[in-house]
Amino acid sequence: MKILILNAGSSSQKSCLYELSDEQLPEHPPQPLWKADIDWTASSDFGILTVNANGVKQEIELRGDQHLEGIAKLLNTLVEGDTKVIESLSEINCVGHRIVHGGKKYSAATLITPEVEAEISNLIPLAPAHNPAHLEGITAIKKVLGVAQVAVFDTAFHTSIPDENSIYPLPYEWSQKGIRRYGFHGTSHQYCANRAAQILGKPIASLKIIACHLGNGCSLTAIKDGKSIDTTMGFTPLEGLMMGTRSGSFDPAILIYLMKEHLYDIDQLNHLLNKESGLKGISGISGDLRPILEAIDEGNERAKLAFKMYIHLIKKGIGEMLSTLEGADLILFTAGVGENAPIVREKVCHGFGFLGWKIDQDKNNSHPVDTDIATPDSTIRIMVIHTEEDWAIAQECWHQLKSD
Repeated sequence: MKILILNAGSSSQKSCLYELSDEQLPEHPPQPLWKADIDWTASSDFGILTVNANGVKQEIELRGDQHLEGIAKLLNTLVEGDTKVIESLSEINCVGHRIVHGGKKYSAATLITPEVEAEISNLIPLAPAHNPAHLEGITAIKKVLGVAQVAVFDTAFHTSIPDENSIYPLPYEWSQKGIRRYGFHGTSHQYCANRAAQILGKPIASLKIIACHLGNGCSLTAIKDGKSIDTTMGFTPLEGLMMGTRSGSFDPAILIYLMKEHLYDIDQLNHLLNKESGLKGISGISGDLRPILEAIDEGNERAKLAFKMYIHLIKKGIGEMLSTLEGADLILFTAGVGENAPIVREKVCHGFGFLGWKIDQDKNNSHPVDTDIATPDSTIRIMVIHTEEDWAIAQECWHQLKSD
């Protein structure tokens, strides 16, 4: 069977096509037949569609205000030109979508119905940068394909978090209105935890795991018995750790002060907290860690401060997850920074050296993938896991089709 994945972000669209056996899923993630990414931030006027298939890489310029048209062109590259991998779009059996916010209603992958679409739309105020993009993808597929579509919710994995960890210390009635911790990056956290357990050859239910998803967005999750029991992101993806351009957690009275004394409005605050804070806000350089590390080598003091804050807040968050789990057997690092920045893994784990956490520096510096980088005498396994959100979504689609 052929399964198409649409993974829409706030400013991007990542897609791939898998061809899978009807009988059994492979043990390891297969290479997709085709991959395509749209970057809507190329300029204010246009986006760039990059397609990889048949050993060919192709770039296509798209109008920046025509997202649905862009998705249509993306789909055309499956059946046209040098990147053609299928004869007709009708060969696609299912389309899987990563959906950032599903609220408390959806605790598992779900076939998309009008009711599910309506709920995704209702949750736009909680994920204004993401849920509209997901709906665009669902609409585009409906126009060209009459196949099953499956929603895989980033929040689903976190519906197992108990009330004492998910309800905020605010008037209780607010929690009944949906104001509570939802958590995000759930698809990545769940996949990576299961992959780590598989590599170690241990049942996931036997492990206490701290999963560190460190990319432009950052979150930690405490996993026990294979379930999320606490996480750093909350009502929105803004809470928790210091991130690329997001602030993470801070004293909420600061907002009251800024509105009262400096007349900031809601839109200004929203932009500042989501787009101009975090690593970018402190360093004044970028939300990307790489140029910040380069600036540190050149003696830039604000870059040094940003990095020290970043590491401090990750360690602080790990301490919270550690106390929730009452110990840990495994810590894993994933996503862009987690997988590719050995200095971050080194600094974070060094902070827990008093607990016997020890990294093998040679392994840490050798571009590890799906690897245990702890020394033999470390009191905890330390792993780098390549996140495979698209493959996790494809597996959910496969199971949905087989259950019909």
